[in-house]
Amino acid sequence: MEAIKDYLKPTPMIDCEHWTIKERAGALAKDQKGIKEIARSLFCFVRDEIKYNPYMPRYLPEHFRASNTLARKDGFCVQKAVLLIALCRAVGIPSRLGLAVIKNHRMPDKMANMLHGNVLPDHGYAELYLNDRWIKTTPSFDLETCQKNRIIPVEFDGENDAKLHPHNQDGKLHIEYVMDRGPYDDVPIDAIRDWLMPVLKKDAKSLILGSDS
Repeated sequence: MEAIKDYLKPTPMIDCEHWTIKERAGALAKDQKGIKEIARSLFCFVRDEIKYNPYMPRYLPEHFRASNTLARKDGFCVQKAVLLIALCRAVGIPSRLGLAVIKNHRMPDKMANMLHGNVLPDHGYAELYLNDRWIKTTPSFDLETCQKNRIIPVEFDGENDAKLHPHNQDGKLHIEYVMDRGPYDDVPIDAIRDWLMPVLKKDAKSLILGSDS
Protein backbone atom coordinates (compact mmCIF):
# COMPACT_ATOMS: atom_id res chain seq x y z
CA MET A 1 0.00 0.00 0.00
CA GLU A 2 1.26 3.42 -0.95
CA ALA A 3 2.68 5.42 1.95
CA ILE A 4 0.83 8.71 1.52
CA LYS A 5 2.81 10.24 4.37
CA ASP A 6 5.95 9.98 2.24
CA TYR A 7 4.48 12.74 0.07
CA LEU A 8 4.59 15.15 2.99
CA LYS A 9 8.36 14.91 3.46
CA PRO A 10 10.93 17.44 2.22
CA THR A 11 13.31 16.46 -0.58
CA PRO A 12 16.40 18.21 -1.98
CA MET A 13 14.21 20.17 -4.41
CA ILE A 14 10.79 20.07 -2.73
CA ASP A 15 12.10 21.93 0.32
CA CYS A 16 8.76 22.26 2.09
CA GLU A 17 10.43 22.92 5.45
CA HIS A 18 12.26 26.03 4.21
CA TRP A 19 11.09 29.01 6.25
CA THR A 20 9.94 31.01 3.22
CA ILE A 21 7.82 28.11 1.96
CA LYS A 22 6.25 27.54 5.39
CA GLU A 23 5.60 31.24 5.90
CA ARG A 24 3.96 31.75 2.49
CA ALA A 25 1.92 28.53 2.72
CA GLY A 26 0.68 29.49 6.17
CA ALA A 27 -0.32 32.96 5.04
CA LEU A 28 -2.21 31.61 2.01
CA ALA A 29 -4.00 28.98 4.10
CA LYS A 30 -4.83 31.21 7.06
CA ASP A 31 -8.23 32.54 6.04
CA GLN A 32 -9.47 29.50 4.10
CA LYS A 33 -12.36 27.42 5.46
CA GLY A 34 -11.26 23.90 4.48
CA ILE A 35 -8.62 21.79 2.78
CA LYS A 36 -10.17 22.21 -0.67
CA GLU A 37 -10.15 25.99 -0.32
CA ILE A 38 -6.55 25.90 0.93
CA ALA A 39 -5.48 23.85 -2.09
CA ARG A 40 -7.21 26.29 -4.44
CA SER A 41 -5.55 29.26 -2.73
CA LEU A 42 -2.09 27.69 -3.11
CA PHE A 43 -2.81 26.79 -6.74
CA CYS A 44 -3.95 30.30 -7.67
CA PHE A 45 -0.92 31.84 -5.99
CA VAL A 46 1.52 29.68 -7.96
CA ARG A 47 -0.41 30.04 -11.21
CA ASP A 48 -0.62 33.84 -11.15
CA GLU A 49 2.06 35.24 -8.84
CA ILE A 50 4.86 33.06 -10.24
CA LYS A 51 5.16 34.18 -13.85
CA TYR A 52 5.54 31.58 -16.57
CA ASN A 53 9.04 31.53 -18.06
CA PRO A 54 9.92 28.47 -20.19
CA TYR A 55 13.48 29.61 -20.94
CA MET A 56 15.05 28.77 -17.58
CA PRO A 57 18.01 26.39 -17.18
CA ARG A 58 17.11 22.97 -15.81
CA TYR A 59 20.20 20.91 -15.08
CA LEU A 60 21.07 21.59 -11.41
CA PRO A 61 19.06 20.96 -8.23
CA GLU A 62 18.98 24.68 -7.43
CA HIS A 63 17.22 25.35 -10.73
CA PHE A 64 14.23 23.35 -9.47
CA ARG A 65 14.31 24.05 -5.74
CA ALA A 66 10.95 25.39 -4.58
CA SER A 67 12.31 28.12 -2.31
CA ASN A 68 14.40 29.48 -5.19
CA THR A 69 11.37 29.64 -7.48
CA LEU A 70 9.40 31.41 -4.77
CA ALA A 71 12.15 33.99 -4.34
CA ARG A 72 12.66 34.45 -8.09
CA LYS A 73 8.91 34.72 -8.82
CA ASP A 74 9.09 33.03 -12.22
CA GLY A 75 9.60 29.57 -13.65
CA PHE A 76 8.57 26.98 -16.20
CA CYS A 77 6.01 24.24 -15.66
CA VAL A 78 8.17 21.86 -13.59
CA GLN A 79 9.51 24.63 -11.37
CA LYS A 80 6.01 25.97 -10.73
CA ALA A 81 4.66 22.47 -10.05
CA VAL A 82 7.48 21.81 -7.55
CA LEU A 83 6.66 25.06 -5.75
CA LEU A 84 2.97 24.14 -5.53
CA ILE A 85 3.92 20.71 -4.18
CA ALA A 86 6.19 22.24 -1.54
CA LEU A 87 3.51 24.70 -0.43
CA CYS A 88 0.97 21.89 -0.20
CA ARG A 89 3.28 19.65 1.81
CA ALA A 90 3.98 22.57 4.16
CA VAL A 91 0.29 22.69 5.14
CA GLY A 92 -0.22 18.93 5.29
CA ILE A 93 -1.56 18.16 1.81
CA PRO A 94 0.27 15.13 0.35
CA SER A 95 1.59 16.08 -3.07
CA ARG A 96 3.89 14.75 -5.77
CA LEU A 97 5.31 15.65 -9.16
CA GLY A 98 3.82 14.35 -12.40
CA LEU A 99 5.54 14.54 -15.78
CA ALA A 100 4.13 14.19 -19.27
CA VAL A 101 4.95 14.54 -22.95
CA ILE A 102 2.84 17.20 -24.65
CA LYS A 103 2.59 18.76 -28.10
CA ASN A 104 2.10 22.53 -28.22
CA HIS A 105 0.32 23.43 -31.46
CA ARG A 106 0.51 27.18 -30.67
CA MET A 107 4.16 27.26 -29.64
CA PRO A 108 5.74 30.75 -29.55
CA ASP A 109 8.39 31.39 -32.21
CA LYS A 110 11.17 31.83 -29.64
CA MET A 111 10.53 28.41 -28.15
CA ALA A 112 10.02 26.80 -31.55
CA ASN A 113 13.47 28.06 -32.58
CA MET A 114 14.97 26.12 -29.66
CA LEU A 115 13.33 22.81 -30.52
CA HIS A 116 13.22 20.26 -33.29
CA GLY A 117 9.44 20.28 -33.59
CA ASN A 118 6.73 21.20 -31.09
CA VAL A 119 6.90 18.26 -28.65
CA LEU A 120 7.84 19.04 -25.04
CA PRO A 121 9.06 15.86 -23.31
CA ASP A 122 9.22 17.26 -19.77
CA HIS A 123 5.93 18.99 -19.00
CA GLY A 124 5.42 19.08 -15.25
CA TYR A 125 2.30 19.23 -13.13
CA ALA A 126 1.40 18.65 -9.48
CA GLU A 127 -0.72 15.85 -8.06
CA LEU A 128 -2.50 16.64 -4.79
CA TYR A 129 -4.03 14.00 -2.53
CA LEU A 130 -7.50 15.31 -1.68
CA ASN A 131 -10.60 13.37 -0.60
CA ASP A 132 -8.67 10.08 -0.71
CA ARG A 133 -7.56 10.37 -4.33
CA TRP A 134 -4.88 11.98 -6.47
CA ILE A 135 -5.91 15.06 -8.44
CA LYS A 136 -3.80 16.56 -11.24
CA THR A 137 -3.23 20.32 -11.14
CA THR A 138 -1.38 22.39 -13.74
CA PRO A 139 -0.37 25.91 -12.57
CA SER A 140 1.86 26.65 -15.57
CA PHE A 141 0.29 29.63 -17.37
CA ASP A 142 -0.41 32.74 -15.30
CA LEU A 143 -3.42 34.88 -16.20
CA GLU A 144 -1.29 37.61 -17.79
CA THR A 145 0.36 35.07 -20.09
CA CYS A 146 -3.05 33.64 -20.93
CA GLN A 147 -4.45 37.05 -21.83
CA LYS A 148 -1.50 37.96 -24.02
CA ASN A 149 -1.45 34.64 -25.86
CA ARG A 150 -5.18 33.80 -26.09
CA ILE A 151 -4.72 30.79 -23.77
CA ILE A 152 -7.65 29.45 -21.76
CA PRO A 153 -6.63 29.68 -18.09
CA VAL A 154 -6.57 26.45 -16.08
CA GLU A 155 -9.02 26.60 -13.18
CA PHE A 156 -8.83 24.30 -10.17
CA ASP A 157 -11.90 23.55 -8.05
CA GLY A 158 -10.20 21.26 -5.55
CA GLU A 159 -12.13 18.24 -6.78
CA ASN A 160 -11.33 17.59 -10.45
CA ASP A 161 -8.20 17.37 -12.57
CA ALA A 162 -7.03 20.78 -13.79
CA LYS A 163 -5.08 20.20 -17.02
CA LEU A 164 -4.02 22.35 -19.95
CA HIS A 165 -6.81 22.93 -22.45
CA PRO A 166 -6.76 21.29 -25.90
CA HIS A 167 -7.84 24.53 -27.63
CA ASN A 168 -7.13 28.22 -27.16
CA GLN A 169 -9.64 31.05 -26.76
CA ASP A 170 -10.13 31.17 -30.55
CA GLY A 171 -10.96 27.47 -30.76
CA LYS A 172 -7.63 26.62 -32.38
CA LEU A 173 -5.76 23.45 -31.41
CA HIS A 174 -3.37 24.18 -28.54
CA ILE A 175 -2.15 21.45 -26.14
CA GLU A 176 -2.18 17.74 -26.96
CA TYR A 177 -1.21 15.24 -24.26
CA VAL A 178 0.94 12.57 -25.89
CA MET A 179 2.06 10.46 -22.92
CA ASP A 180 1.96 10.57 -19.13
CA ARG A 181 5.29 9.61 -17.56
CA GLY A 182 3.73 9.03 -14.16
CA PRO A 183 4.44 10.39 -10.66
CA TYR A 184 7.78 11.18 -8.99
CA ASP A 185 8.60 11.94 -5.37
CA ASP A 186 11.27 14.45 -6.46
CA VAL A 187 12.54 15.98 -9.71
CA PRO A 188 14.34 13.38 -11.91
CA ILE A 189 16.96 15.77 -13.26
CA ASP A 190 18.97 13.14 -15.14
CA ALA A 191 15.87 11.80 -16.85
CA ILE A 192 14.75 15.30 -17.86
CA ARG A 193 18.17 15.93 -19.35
CA ASP A 194 17.97 12.68 -21.32
CA TRP A 195 14.48 13.53 -22.59
CA LEU A 196 15.52 17.00 -23.71
CA MET A 197 18.80 16.14 -25.43
CA PRO A 198 17.21 14.83 -28.68
CA VAL A 199 14.67 17.65 -29.05
CA LEU A 200 16.80 20.72 -28.28
CA LYS A 201 18.74 22.44 -31.03
CA LYS A 202 22.47 22.84 -30.47
CA ASP A 203 22.37 26.52 -29.50
CA ALA A 204 19.68 25.87 -26.88
CA LYS A 205 21.44 22.98 -25.16
CA SER A 206 24.05 25.16 -23.44
CA LEU A 207 21.33 27.44 -22.08
CA ILE A 208 18.93 24.74 -20.91
CA LEU A 209 21.20 21.79 -20.15
CA GLY A 210 24.50 23.45 -19.24
CA SER A 211 27.73 24.43 -20.94
CA ASP A 212 28.99 20.83 -21.26
CA SER A 213 26.08 19.70 -23.48
